[in-house]
This record gives sequence, structure tokens and C-alpha cells, in this order.
Amino acid sequence: MSLRPIASLSSSWALAFLIFTPHRQRALLCFVLVAAWEAAWGQLRYSVPEELPKGSFVGDVAKDLALQLTALSDLGARVVSADRMRYFALHANSGHLVTAERLDREQLCRLVERCVLHCEVIVEGEMKVYEIEVEIMDINDNAPSFGEGENEVRMSEMTAPASRFSLSKAHDPDVGVNSLQSYELSGDEHFSLSVQVGADGEKRPELVLAKALDREEAAFHELVLRAIDGGEPARTGTARIRVSVLDANDNAPVFSQAVYAVRVPEDVPVGSTLLTLTATDADEGLNGDVKYSFKGISKKFSRIFHLDPETGSIRLLRSLDFEEGNSYEMEFEANDGGGLSDNAVVIISVTDVNDNAPEISVRSALSEISEDAPPGTVVALLHVQDRDSGANGEVRCSIVESLPFHLERALDNYYSVVTARELDREEVSEYNVTVWASDGGSPSLRSSAVLALRVLDVNDNAPVFAEARYSARLPENNAEGALVLTVRAWDADWGQNARVRYRLAEGRVRGAPLSSYVSVQAETGALYALRSFDYEEVREVGLWVRAEDGGAPALSSNVSVRLLIVDENDNAPQVLYPPAAAAGAGWTGVELAPRSAEPGALVAKVVAVDADAGQNAWLSYELAKATEPGLFRVGLHSGEVRTARSPLARDAPRHSLVVVVKDQGRPALSATATLTVVLAESVAELLSELGSAAAPAEPGGSLTRWLVLAVAAVSCLFVAFLLLLLALRLRRWRRSQLLPPASGALRGVPASHFVGIDGVRAFLHSYSHEVSLTADSCCNTLPARSSGFSRVPPSELASISPVLLSRCPHLL
Repeated sequence: MSLRPIASLSSSWALAFLIFTPHRQRALLCFVLVAAWEAAWGQLRYSVPEELPKGSFVGDVAKDLALQLTALSDLGARVVSADRMRYFALHANSGHLVTAERLDREQLCRLVERCVLHCEVIVEGEMKVYEIEVEIMDINDNAPSFGEGENEVRMSEMTAPASRFSLSKAHDPDVGVNSLQSYELSGDEHFSLSVQVGADGEKRPELVLAKALDREEAAFHELVLRAIDGGEPARTGTARIRVSVLDANDNAPVFSQAVYAVRVPEDVPVGSTLLTLTATDADEGLNGDVKYSFKGISKKFSRIFHLDPETGSIRLLRSLDFEEGNSYEMEFEANDGGGLSDNAVVIISVTDVNDNAPEISVRSALSEISEDAPPGTVVALLHVQDRDSGANGEVRCSIVESLPFHLERALDNYYSVVTARELDREEVSEYNVTVWASDGGSPSLRSSAVLALRVLDVNDNAPVFAEARYSARLPENNAEGALVLTVRAWDADWGQNARVRYRLAEGRVRGAPLSSYVSVQAETGALYALRSFDYEEVREVGLWVRAEDGGAPALSSNVSVRLLIVDENDNAPQVLYPPAAAAGAGWTGVELAPRSAEPGALVAKVVAVDADAGQNAWLSYELAKATEPGLFRVGLHSGEVRTARSPLARDAPRHSLVVVVKDQGRPALSATATLTVVLAESVAELLSELGSAAAPAEPGGSLTRWLVLAVAAVSCLFVAFLLLLLALRLRRWRRSQLLPPASGALRGVPASHFVGIDGVRAFLHSYSHEVSLTADSCCNTLPARSSGFSRVPPSELASISPVLLSRCPHLL
């Protein structure tokens, strides 16, 4: 309790103050400090008189407990009682404790002198309990009363004076001064009244014979017994007593004991004989016949016990309950046939048996608790009681140790169920907490109460993806809006905190925003392609997807996604040589193959590429068409055109080859290249063959025109070269004729080279032999004679094979 330190401080201060204060001041201070101490421990005591109307003021609870009125209404304060009877109510607006009904002390506390009602004020919001004791003060609202309004007493005329006879007692349910205080007797001088006080303080009236009786003088005597209480004003009750005077009867019945005492357990079976009264009479006949009877028994006792008038046995009519009554005192009378009697007192003590299991009442309990509630949070207030007494009524409470809860004693009979550690809804979402209460009896009895508690979710878990990373393969040329893959994330929380939404992290692909390439569906996590991908442009896309829950604040997690673009065979092979532009102009590449070439000699090479990748870019070459089958072959993977055999004289000088280039895709794509191979030993023969081949062509064709121009240009240049060479030779020869012979300038030059037509013919023969372009003679012969011929004109280079030019660079 929050007020405990204040109470401790007050008690320390009081101890020091009591030493130096007078006696009366000490008493007053003690009273004040006791009240403060009780308030500090959450216990209040009030007293009200009985029979107050409903709604009467009892006490100011809010003020005495220092509670705010707003707290009482906002936190849900209420009053409960241990026996579940609603005697009091709490006004939330005023904080006053009032009576809920008219209270009758005699009905509430029939056998208890001090009537105290216990109740508790429970503040639901704070899970606190405050104990209140209300003492019901007695008022004189009951007059003394006798069980029977008229009693008959029989006496023999031989009865000696001073003899005593017990009279019926009066009963007053009030207590204290309002209870029965005295008796008065009136009506006859033969009798007087004597009042005996028992050990329990109860007053028992006795009739005393003051003067000897004479039946002949008066056979009956009428008396009035009055019972008076001490109230203001006093209340009285009366009973008429008729004394019958009998003829002489020598002996009166005598009980074997004046007081009979017996102890029985409260679980004694109904119908059992508790004890048997014994009275004897020495007379014979009718005067010796003894009958037993109750004397002044109450209606309550008469419903519990039965007396056999013949045998004197006392039998149990209904079950005893120690908690209702632990002792019964009754007075019995034995009468003989002559009217004489004797009295005896029977005291039946009931011993407690452990026949009541502990009772657990849930006074306040939470049905829901947040999982982030700190340890020590009160979830329930329990009231425990056992109607048994002693060890049988001592109660011990417990909770299963595996649960995250434990018990703390709040007040004498109150326990608080509090959290022992932090809760985790993802581990356990609901608890059924069983509280056991066991008493100290043998065997022990126990009972239980179950508290159902639901753990409320707190957003303490971020979404978790099903995989640490994702990857997907997407074929290129996909349709726009195609589903790529679906990412999944789960959140261990509940409700809105577990609702996961997905979105893309910022990024760029080839300078463009990532969001223009892919998108993610916020609810399902489905990833879609927004455009058609081209493997030749984008081969891989890396991105991050964020999963975010709906908590406040929201928690999130990221996962990487790798999108691989899968190549498809969407690009046909592209032929680099022969050039596609030339082929598109209707012209095919011309290659030179010497007629003296050996089998396997390289003639040309088809060069092609494929923009695809992998198997789709693997190219194979195949000779689809040839003028002379079997003369040439093409390398399957190299594209090299080689001679399959040596050319023969009967083979045509010009051959057309169609080479198909295929990739390995499914389906396969292909391209074709057309080559023209000319079997010739020299460039001149090559040009001649090309010229003859171009004659049949269409006059307007551009290729034909260029070939004619090229042949004409070469011929003109060749003739001009010969004329120039001839002129130079003639000039040198003429100079040599004019100079002296001793000069020796042209010594070593054969004379035949400068002699007329024969010299020119010999030169031409030598030139034509040396320009032979066989594979073995071109590069060996031409360097030695390079000064003896001119280079090929640029207009004619287009018609000469690159292979030939690579072998004979001197032609350039």
C-alpha cells in the first residue's frame, strides 16, 4: 500500500510523543494513531445503529482513504461482502458508504454479542482492495419474551418451605443493557422469587416456597412472572404461573446428574442418540412413573433435538453445523405421576470437523492484459475463506509454478494474482490460471478457481520473409504485366499489427527508375514486370522489397530479390563477311582459289555473330549449295571454306557457294552467305574471268558497269606502263650510244633487253611468269621482281579476295 511509510512514520512519532504527554492525552493520541494505522493498511471501522432505513450514511470512504472522487467513478469502485450479501453500497459521486437495506442486528448476529459486518471496497482500475468493518449497534427494539405464556408447577402439600423450583426463562434478543436484566414475581405470599446467574451470565428464575402449602386451604395458586430489560424505556414480558397443590407424595424424581455434558462432532448422523437422561423415583405405582420433558426450550432447539418422554433419550433431528452453533444448553424436567419433578441441564458441545472446503471468490479480475505489462501487474483479486475453525480453517493458496504468475497476500483473506515476468502473446495468447486453496485439515480439503486471461498484442515483431533472399528467372520478351514471383512475409503479431504490406525500395535500372520496370502488389507481395525485357539490354535486375506491418509505430524488414533475364533465341545470326550491305546490293564476295591448290587449302572464311547468349549464340556452318558439289567444304564451327579436293581441268573456273549459318536455339534461326570462288592462277586471269562473267549481265547493272570500268582502267594502266617502260629503255639505250664506252654505266645489262621487239617480248614473258599467283609462288616471286610491275589500281581491289590480298600485299 502506498500509505505504509506514512503509518510507520506516525507510529515512530507517536512513541516519542507518548513519553512526554499526560495520561488522557496519551489515550486520545492512541485512539487517533490506531485509526490512522488502520487507514494506512486499507482498513476502516464504522458503527451504525440497527434498523436504519435504506440509504443511511455509514461513513465517508473517499475522505478516510484519501481517494479522489473522480478516481472512484473512473476506476470503477464497488463494495462486496464475504457472504455475498449486499448490506452496503458506495455512492461514486459522493464517496459515501450507505446502507443497502434495513439492518436488523438480531437477525444478522443471532448468537453473537458483538455484531460486525465485513465488506471490501474494490477499486477495479487500480486492482486494490480496502477492508471495512461496520459494527451494528443494538437498540432496544425487542421486549423479553417467554417461550410459553402460561406454565404449570405441581407441588405436594408436604413440600418443605425454602424448596426451589425452576421456572421458564425469558429471552431477549437484544444485547448489553437492552437485554434481559431482572425478573419480578407477584401474586401470592406463599412464594418468592430467586434469580440465579450462571457461568455464562444467564439469569435463571427459580420459584421458592416461602410458606407451607395446604391443599384444603387452596388447591391452586396463580402467580405472574415479569421479565424486564434495561432499555430506555424499559420493555417487559410476562408469563402466568399456575401452582397446583397435590396430595402427599413422598418422593420426587431425581436426575442422576444435575448437569449433563456431551461433546459430539458436527458430522454426527441425523437420528443418532446423543445422550439419555436418567431420573429415578423411589415411589411405586403412579407416583414412581417418571416422564421427561423440555423446560422452556426455544423453537430453534426443538427443531434440532427430540426428547423421548419415556426413555429420556435425546435424538438428533437434523445435521449440526459447528459454524452455526458450537454449543447448545437446554433444561429438562423429570415428572412423576404424583406431580413432583426434578430439573437437569444438558450442555451439548459441537466439535469442528473439516467438512468445509475453502471458498474462493473472484472479487476483481482482468479478462485482458497487454503483453508489455510490467512484472508485478495485478490481474485478479481473490477472497479466500474456510468456514471451519482452527487448523481446519487455515487456508493456503498456490498457483502452478510453470505459469508466469504468482500470488501475493493483500489482506488477511485476500490474495492478488500478479504477473511474475513479461508476457509474450506470440508464445502464449491465452492463459487459464488455476488458483488452488487447501485447508489445514486432515485429510485436507481444497477447491480451485480458474481465471481466463487473454493476452493483448503489442507490435513487437517485425515481418519475417519466408526466404532469406529471392531469385527468379524471367524469359526475355515477356508480356507487360507478367507475374515474376511472389514474396511472402509473416508477422507473429495479431490483428492490425500482423497486417503486412509490401513496397519496392528506391532504385534505378539503366538510368531509369526501378518502378518503371517492376511493381509489387501491396497486399499479396506479387512482383510484376511492367515492361518487356531484352536480354541483350538488361541481363539482371537487383531490387529490395520492404514488408511493413500495420502497427503504430510500424515495423518493417527488407529482402533482396534478384531477377535474372533468361535469353531467348530472338536474334538470327548476323553475317559479317561477306558484308551484308554488299550482299544487299546484289553482289557476292569473290574469292580466288588457285587451280594448283591442294586439298584442304583455305579459300575463304565466313564470319558471323549472334547477339543471343549461351546455346542460342552457338553457330554452325553448313554448305547448302555449290556449283560443283564435293569441290569445297565448310568447317562446321569455324566457317572456313576449304578445298575438299584438288581442282581439275574439267572444273568450271567460277563456282557459287551458299553457306547457311545456324544457331542452336529452339527453334533455330539462320542466315545465309553467298560466295563466288574463281579458279585462277593470276589476278589477270581472275579479272578476265570476272569480266567474262559480267558480260551477260544486264547493261544497266551497277556491278557490270564497275567491272567494265575496272577492266578498262587496268588495261589502260597496263598499256601506259608498258609504253613508259619502253620509252625509258629506249632513252637509256640512246644515251648509252652517245657516251664513251669506258663509262661502264650500263655494264652488266644484257644486250638482248634493249634490242627491238625481241627484248620487249622477253620482258613480257618474264612478267607474266612472275605475276603468277599460286599459293607457293606469289609471296616468293613478287618481292624479287617488285620493281618490275605496278600495283593493282584501287578500282580493281573490290573484285580481289581478301585472302588473296592478305597473301600478296605487294598488290596494294
